[in-house]
Amino acid sequence: MSAGHHHQLYRPGDTLVHRLPPQCKLLAAAAFAVAVVATPRESFWAFGVYALLLAGVAVAARVPAPFILRRMVIEVPFVLFAVAIPVIGLGERVDVLGVSLSVPGLWAAWNVLAKATLGVIASILLAATTEPRMMLLGAERLRLPRLLVQIATFMLRYMDVILDQMRRMRIARESRGFVPRDIRQAPVLAKSAGALFIRSYERGERVHLAMLSRGYTGEMPMIRELPASARQWGAAALLPGLAAATAVLSWSLT
Repeated sequence: MSAGHHHQLYRPGDTLVHRLPPQCKLLAAAAFAVAVVATPRESFWAFGVYALLLAGVAVAARVPAPFILRRMVIEVPFVLFAVAIPVIGLGERVDVLGVSLSVPGLWAAWNVLAKATLGVIASILLAATTEPRMMLLGAERLRLPRLLVQIATFMLRYMDVILDQMRRMRIARESRGFVPRDIRQAPVLAKSAGALFIRSYERGERVHLAMLSRGYTGEMPMIRELPASARQWGAAALLPGLAAATAVLSWSLT
């Protein structure tokens, strides 16, 4: 089951990073994130090394900086949380531009912001170089729980269907003169949400019955094999390997 078009996060290409099997990239991204999280917050140079490593991956994958920056908007809640920590934090305080800030809060804010930013960039690069359906196949190759993979597969497949249903319901409301201006229109929107839920549930029941009639027994057939050579595993291990070495060195210097 796959969507008929590319996801907005995916950037088609024919680079070395694009050609790596998805299971290699998934494992590499997860190992890189572990190395980043394990790094002491005092090792500023280590986070600079991680940023350079990700920049190297972006260059190799031909993913431009504006593409990454636009998709980093998802990090805004983390940024707001990090900004608030020094203000509401306890412990020793220091004045910065006339504002009293908590020293432990500043360290915590830096820790959250630096590690979250690196994790978000790594995730963006993974999504930009791997089609969603291939990512799910890679997760299955890594022996992730089949049920979770199947749920994610159907979510990916039918997300556009549900969004299109929402769009048609909105057009139907507006064609009848409905314009949401204030809280008084909330009941209408609530009824629309309920109708959308019922239609989605009924669609799910129909799809499930259709699958059972075609021999579904709880496991989706593997349509495409995704072998990974030792060379490809080695190429994928380059990023987390360098990150792990940096993390170990940062601890030894702390």
